[in-house]
This record gives sequence, C-alpha cells and structure tokens, in this order.
Amino acid sequence: MSDKLSGLEVLIVDDDAFLIKLTRRILKRLGIDETREANDGAAALESLDVSTVDVVICDLNMPGMDGLEFLRHLADHEAQPAVILLSGEDKAVLKTAEQLGRAHKLRILGALAKPIKQEPLEELLGKVESSESRRAAPAFERLTPDEIRQGLEDGAVRLVYQPKVAVAERVMVGVEALVRWQDPERGLMGPGALIPVAEESGLINDLTETIFKAAMAQCGAWRAEGHDFKVSVNVSVENLDQLDFPDFVVDTAAAEGVSPSSVILEVTESRIMADILKPLEILTRLRMKGVGLSIDDYGTGASSMQQLRRIPFTELKIDREFVAGAPVDDEARAMLVSSVGLGKDLGLTTVAEGVETQEEWDLVAALGVDVVQGYFVAKPMSGEAIAGWIEDYRSAPPAD
Repeated sequence: MSDKLSGLEVLIVDDDAFLIKLTRRILKRLGIDETREANDGAAALESLDVSTVDVVICDLNMPGMDGLEFLRHLADHEAQPAVILLSGEDKAVLKTAEQLGRAHKLRILGALAKPIKQEPLEELLGKVESSESRRAAPAFERLTPDEIRQGLEDGAVRLVYQPKVAVAERVMVGVEALVRWQDPERGLMGPGALIPVAEESGLINDLTETIFKAAMAQCGAWRAEGHDFKVSVNVSVENLDQLDFPDFVVDTAAAEGVSPSSVILEVTESRIMADILKPLEILTRLRMKGVGLSIDDYGTGASSMQQLRRIPFTELKIDREFVAGAPVDDEARAMLVSSVGLGKDLGLTTVAEGVETQEEWDLVAALGVDVVQGYFVAKPMSGEAIAGWIEDYRSAPPAD
C-alpha cells in the first residue's frame, strides 16, 4: 500500500463487469478506496459532470461511446483528470491511442494491455499528485487579446533560458530562450497562456519582436561578460509572413553586438504552413545572413521529410516524445535512432530535448547525438543565473 496513492480518486470506464471488479480490487490493494465506474464514455462524462476525479482508467473498445471518442470529448471538458488507457487491442493500436490522447493535450499517464496487473498500474499511478495537491494548483487560464496588448505595453514579457550542452565535450554551447508572462494578479504564466491567443488575434508579431529583442539584449550582456554561445529563439509560422523579418532579426542582433551566427531560430515543423513560398524565401534569406535554423519537435508533424527537403535547416531537434522511454521501449528507440541517423546524413546538428534521466543521456550519447537539452542537464533559469550555472557545470558535468 502506498500513502501517496491513498488520496487518489479513480474513475474506471469499462463495459466488462469482471474487469471493473478486478481493477477495483487491485486499486484497493494499492490503498485507493475512492473509485467510481462507468460502462462507456458517455456515462463517464456524465459522472465527471457531477464531480471530478484524479485519474480515469479507460478501456478503448466499448459499445456506445468508445475510448477514443471519450478522449476527444474529454479534451473539451472542464474536468481534466489524468488518463490511463487500457485495452486488449494489439500494441500498435494502444500506442496510437496514447499518442492521440496527448495530441488532444490530455494528461496521458500511459497505456496498459489487458489483463490489468498491479505493478505497471502502480507505476503509472505514481506519476499523479494527490487530489488535494491537484485541486490546490491554479487552473490553467488563457490571457485575452486585450490583456496581451496591455501587457506588452507594461513589460509583462519575461524570459528564462535552458542550457544546451554538447554531449562529447560536456560544455554548454547555447541556450534556448523560453517566454513567461508576468500577470499582476495571476503571477508568472507559461507560453500556453499567451502564444495561441497571440497567433489567433494577430499579436504574434509584436510578441515575437519583444521576445527577440529581450533575448538579444541578454545575449549582448553575456558577450560583454566574456561568454560566447548561441541563443535559440522560437518563432511562429505567422512571423514568416513578413518579408522584412530577416532584416529585423539581423539588425536587432547587431544593435546588441551579437553576430547572426550566434542566433538560432526554432520553427516547429508541424506548424510550417502549406503555402511555403513566402516562408521559404524568408527562411532562406535568414540562412544567407548567417542565422541558424532549427526544425523543432521533429517527427511530431505530418510533413517532416518534406520540410527538411525544402528548408535549409542547420539543426534538428528530436522531440521529447521519442527520447522518453527509448531506453526500454523498442518503438521509441527505433524512432530515435532513425531521427539521429537522418540528421547526421543531412549534416545537421542533432539535439535531443527533454532528456531527464541518466539512462536517456547514456542512450543519446551512444547514438552520437550532438547536443542535449533537458532537466537532466538543467531546468530553465534566469539570464542572471546562467553564468554561475556554467561554472558549476564545468566542475560537475553528467557522469559517464
């Protein structure tokens, strides 16, 4: 029995009465007494309308509303419990369902094959905070366009920086600038609260310009202190509709004493627009000016190969989805190996993002990944903290 699990409330969604009984018995052995049940997705949504739970354990194949349809509706539901998928379907179907749930921005803890067993279920449940902790957390809330406009005038943009470390040399070679938003009432908010709204409301150009100027100012300050490394800044596809964008990037960097070769622009490949003419011209002009281009979240979009053929990228960032679990998951490992090999064949710098464990570091190092970024190396930090972190890291890099 686990004290950590004893406070969880679980909803079991399955049309098989025997499996519901088995699942409840296992949960009880884990110290979880607060359980409810529903025999299909529609009944589960009705149950969540009455009161929320911490975790939903959901079968995929059910009469009425099946598990996949339930995930789609849950994504729009006010309640956002964590989800464990359960199925007797083959491994490929279960894996695809897990990816679909994450694409819906749901908290998918993992997927289990039937019959359910205690040890793997306990491991997945261990990833969830107790209901008390979860309910105490502030609810995610997007900013409004007016709040973004006002915040841009008031200086609400904050940047934190996550180090990128060369695997072979064990030295920091760059940082990624990550945006935060300082709201006067809600405190510090993440990019999810503002980026989608800014894109939808036509404010993304103003936001990106503000972020880039701040990143270049910080880069200039680091250079003045004797630190010379690259700074990566994320750009939206909407920014690639401005023909003067390359000049803005180079001129802004130059004003802070930063060379274009010290700048990397990260473009999420799944967001690159189908109408490629203007973005292709802009991105090519940026490369001609010496700016590095990174294809971010590689492999998560539908047209990865096409984008790599058309756009002169210099860096390939392998998404966390393919790094996580690769040491023990054959499919994730195959995708990771393929991505690294493709990057090397194309002469690109390969970056594994989201590396969080020693096992993941060891694997990407063995595969010949060039650069690592993730919590195993460092969490995002303020610009002022970077210099001190560099010194600490020199004295204690990751172990072999």
